[in-house]
Amino acid sequence: MRIFLLTGAGVSAESGLGTFRDKGGLWTRFDLNEVATPQGYARDPAKVLAFYSMRRENHGEAEPNAAHFAVARLERELAARGGKLFLCTQNVDELHERGGARAVHHMHGQVFRSRCGHCGVIFDDRAALTLDRACPHCGHAGLLRPDVVWFGETPLGLDLIDEELSDADLFVSLGTSGSVYPAAGLVSQARTWGIRTCELNLEPSQNAFAFDDRRYGPATEIVPAWVEEVLRA
Repeated sequence: MRIFLLTGAGVSAESGLGTFRDKGGLWTRFDLNEVATPQGYARDPAKVLAFYSMRRENHGEAEPNAAHFAVARLERELAARGGKLFLCTQNVDELHERGGARAVHHMHGQVFRSRCGHCGVIFDDRAALTLDRACPHCGHAGLLRPDVVWFGETPLGLDLIDEELSDADLFVSLGTSGSVYPAAGLVSQARTWGIRTCELNLEPSQNAFAFDDRRYGPATEIVPAWVEEVLRA
């Protein structure tokens, strides 16, 4: 079996990382136009860098949960049987990797990486982002930004995503709101290609109607149970 698994903020919520649109989520406490767009960065880079430095600190304190471990188990055991899990996440955290997943495609980038606006180099970086920090490669200061995809920017690896989805037997959406495109459109694309679809979520997403199978509850409960079911089949 070849499974395309799309994950969103819901898989990390029980690890203490807030979701975005739910009550108390990041976008209810921060104006995304100010902290998560190229225009916001151009207007006030110090504010954006402080926001992502805060996120780095929060993410560094989080630990993977049972859902992350279950996904890693699915990846290992499918591979052992000659199958494949393509794990595509909208999350910028590293909890899938810390939970044991070996191959993770971060379509929205990674919070613990930085990009230099002068030389374009991308490098692992866990330090706070400030305007006076210099790029370790070219030496220019004031041009570092988190290597994340902001609103209005193109997600990473869309061609790879399209290729992997077209080759899947099952498309699964885990912990997503169903409101952020192009990720939210993958279920419709899968259905067009005759691929079975499944939603795993705390509650129905905005596009829940598009899924053949739906399972709802805390990720730490429903994901291990679903993985066990898949591996028994």
